[in-house]
Amino acid sequence: MSDSTHAHPHLAREHLPIPDPKHVGLTTYDAKDPNTTYPPITELRPPKGAPNVLIVLIDDVGFGASSAFGGPCDTPVAERLAANGVKLNRFHTTALCSPTRQAMLTGRNHHSVGMGAITEMATSAPGNNSIRPKDTAPVAETLKLNGYSTAQFGKCHEVPGWEVTPVGPFHQWPTGSGFEYFYGFVGGEANQYYPGLYEGTTAVEPPRTPEQGYTLTDDLADHAITWVRQQKALMPDKPFFMYFAPGATHAPHHVPKQWSDKYRGRFDDGWDALRERILARQKELGVVPPDAELTARHDEIPAWEHMPDDLKPVLAKQMEIYAGFLEQTDHAVGRVVDAISDLGVLDDTLIYYIIGDNGASAEGTVNGCYNEMTTLNGLPGIETTEFLLSKIDAFGTPEAYNHYAVGWAHALCAPYQWTKQVASHWGGTRNGTIVSWPNGLPDKGATRDQFHHVIDIVPTILEAAGLPAPHSVNGTTQAPLEGVSMMATLRDAAAPETHQVQYFEMMGNRGIYFQGWTAVTKHRTPWKADVPPPFDDDVWELYEPGDWTQAHDVASENPAKLAELQRLWLIEATKYNVVPLDDRGFERINPDIAGRPQLIRGKSQLLFDGMRVSEWCVLNLKNQSHSVTANLDVPEAGAAGVIVTQGGSVGGWTLYAHENTLKYCYNYFGIDYFVTAAIEEIPAGKHQVRMEFGYDGDGLGKGGDVTLYYDGREVGRGRVERTQPMAFSADEACDVGCDTGSPASPDYGPTGNRFTGTIEWVQIDLGGDGQNHLIKPEDRFNIAMAKQ
Repeated sequence: MSDSTHAHPHLAREHLPIPDPKHVGLTTYDAKDPNTTYPPITELRPPKGAPNVLIVLIDDVGFGASSAFGGPCDTPVAERLAANGVKLNRFHTTALCSPTRQAMLTGRNHHSVGMGAITEMATSAPGNNSIRPKDTAPVAETLKLNGYSTAQFGKCHEVPGWEVTPVGPFHQWPTGSGFEYFYGFVGGEANQYYPGLYEGTTAVEPPRTPEQGYTLTDDLADHAITWVRQQKALMPDKPFFMYFAPGATHAPHHVPKQWSDKYRGRFDDGWDALRERILARQKELGVVPPDAELTARHDEIPAWEHMPDDLKPVLAKQMEIYAGFLEQTDHAVGRVVDAISDLGVLDDTLIYYIIGDNGASAEGTVNGCYNEMTTLNGLPGIETTEFLLSKIDAFGTPEAYNHYAVGWAHALCAPYQWTKQVASHWGGTRNGTIVSWPNGLPDKGATRDQFHHVIDIVPTILEAAGLPAPHSVNGTTQAPLEGVSMMATLRDAAAPETHQVQYFEMMGNRGIYFQGWTAVTKHRTPWKADVPPPFDDDVWELYEPGDWTQAHDVASENPAKLAELQRLWLIEATKYNVVPLDDRGFERINPDIAGRPQLIRGKSQLLFDGMRVSEWCVLNLKNQSHSVTANLDVPEAGAAGVIVTQGGSVGGWTLYAHENTLKYCYNYFGIDYFVTAAIEEIPAGKHQVRMEFGYDGDGLGKGGDVTLYYDGREVGRGRVERTQPMAFSADEACDVGCDTGSPASPDYGPTGNRFTGTIEWVQIDLGGDGQNHLIKPEDRFNIAMAKQ
């Protein structure tokens, strides 16, 4: 295949970067000499005919959610792309977000690239350390070094937690992983109204407020459209690789009312009836065979009829919000696709529309929640039915941080068993996927039944582009790709299946696929905090090739086949760094036990004005006594605004000036606001303010006494009755000088809260009070020297 740059009949694309051409020939003394000649400078391009590539990856969507695959959530853009391409009915992910994303971007199994679970649960084991090996370069790097323009928009949950800092290192951020441009968030989830955004590696603020109509998904689409228009306007002959990965539809389920209101009343008959409707529609569409069976609902998942009647309006509302959320997301995808079409290049664009990086999320617990942080802190019981009913109209709004109930997640994975995190069964790993490439795929509106996995996307892109899998990238010899190209499948419904064997594992839930057979064992239930059983006590199930939904366990009838597949699972698991199996929960969250680096150590931390750092990057103030001290220069007109804050409207704390008076507010899940105010105003000029928190002790989540000081002199006392034991937020930052996300105190709004004076520094100290309530310059020097 010839290159579009005719000057070089062959480029050494097996070794990236491609070596620079060296001129060998006559060198003249005078450039005006008629014998002076050099070849013209040419720009690097991929082989002729290489398509543009767009990967759309939606978050937390079950196989049965989208209308394109028989679900109740209207996704007309997915349907339109399917009509112009093919649907993949047996496409699989890993059952969790970070692992699926890293596997998809590298073409290797998730344990091969260190992503056995989410980054927050990284350990020192090679299969779980969240560190991408240098010999597994991501596809964006390969395409960029072959002449593609590259950009990512949305979620990046592949950066090791200790590297999510303003000072990096940035080699596993998108712009260090082959993407020339990145606009989105780094982490597991984002507040759709108040996201913590980055452009490249620089923290930026959303361009509008929720009151002005802002939502993250629309913002991501705006930036993607701007980027692709500029790319084609300036370099029309250069293909692009765009990765569009909105935070939707991961919790919190946030969507403007105009999207959710259209679903009012559609789910009043509950999740069991919804499962039956979904399967009937799936058979009509041909996305499951006519004899596919609806799998039984497990005892851990309650029947709709057994849910309290007074809770059902809240439960139905949760599903209405989610359906609107998915439709809004599909609409945003459509805007991006339409922009590509308007540029006249849609027919030359290979699109993967992957509807879910795993199955639907069952992390909202049996009743669902108004504030997801209550469940993440292990306190779902504080949201009573009465409380949830009182908040029913606020679900989906900027005031909420809601998630739906387990029953809805299970229904949206119909007709399969289980949900996200359960890698053993198709409910956790089978995701409806659409592939469109008008100039490259002959079939339109067809389906494909061959088994494929997310690691097959990279080999497919490379084949479509006429590019080899590189032997070396940036000086490192590359490990082989572990996926297989899907191109034969995409071009021929009768093509033989090429992905013969695939292991699955997620925190002990495990399975193996081999030539149609599956052997699986569910080790733990996602929404339960029970201690899982020993691995050897797990009960394995066996399903035959013709059992589309894994409805009939034949392990007792065919023990020899089960033993064969169990042995094959162990072989594959050993090959790809799955062992040692690790089902620990708290231990993996604790870096001291897990063995991963910690950015912040010791008992004191210094912060400066303008800093915005994640919860990873701040001393843990929870469940212990602590103090927060700031040196200020207060203007004559008085002080107002935030000095330092952590968290936001769903939980956190803030030290701020309000009407020239120092205040401390502890926000307990947005349910209670414990406010302590000074009894006098802050004097003008240079002063030191301080908040001391005396923790009650004797367990997690207890209360404490608050004392405020000006220049070491007590000026206020208060009380916090209870605290959040585990986390303030999944994505809100710790800010100095303003509150950049949602507001932690009702005394100020999401904008206009910057401190009016000057903040020289802020210091956080852990432990009981052992000082005279005033930090002297020599104290700060001694602390700094102790950290060298």
